[in-house]
Amino acid sequence: MQPGETIAEAIRGASSRDASSRGRPALVAFITAGFPGRARFAADLLKIGEVADVIEIGVPFSDPMADGMTIQRSSRAALADGVTLDWILAELTAFTKRPRAPLLLMSYLNPLLAHGLAKLPAGARAAGIAGFIVPDLPFEECAELRAALAGEGIALVQMVTPVTPPGRLGMLARESQGFVYAVTMTGTTGRDVAVPDAVLDYLDRVRAASAVPVCAGFGIRHAAQVARLVGHADGVIVGSALVEVLERGEDPAVFLRGLRGG
Repeated sequence: MQPGETIAEAIRGASSRDASSRGRPALVAFITAGFPGRARFAADLLKIGEVADVIEIGVPFSDPMADGMTIQRSSRAALADGVTLDWILAELTAFTKRPRAPLLLMSYLNPLLAHGLAKLPAGARAAGIAGFIVPDLPFEECAELRAALAGEGIALVQMVTPVTPPGRLGMLARESQGFVYAVTMTGTTGRDVAVPDAVLDYLDRVRAASAVPVCAGFGIRHAAQVARLVGHADGVIVGSALVEVLERGEDPAVFLRGLRGG
């Protein structure tokens, strides 16, 4: 199996697994590891895995440049509680019950370097990680990490934005593994925005260039936004809104089902 196939299959198969989805995009659910409490990490993952098709686990970092206030706040709290990449991998490896959804790690490059790239792929594989998203690692500089992860069958997801030049967008779409992360706006995560026609046109261009599924992320908070993306994205990534649900002590599965309109 090639890197990313498990993730791609989960996204493509989302509608066929859930008749109530009515063709809605797959759900990729983001949480900050160990937030709002380390003791809840396993239980939160299992609860989210009841509904989400893929789970993206954020490695807390002191300077999350692509993230808005919600994820910044959650990262700061998790770091203060002692959450590290080592802790995340150890916890995942020790789980006796795992979510059915494939797991991704979203990490800035610094924590990966601090952990050590030489031991990262084997440790990630043992922890059940199917892929990585590294927002501050340009494709031109990712060859070492990409090759190391591929040796363990782990995908490296690439990101595109509405201002990515056409030639580069095509290259990143071709090279991405698992899915293409299509950022829906310029700026940081967490803002509640509409989905204008220009974003739908942009997503259509990404899908036309990509052999793997395309997932839209940044600003997804409501079922109406998800419905608007039907036919334009294979999946949606919900992060800040889900982190806020957990922060308020609400049921993440109920929230995620609500995004599907059910």
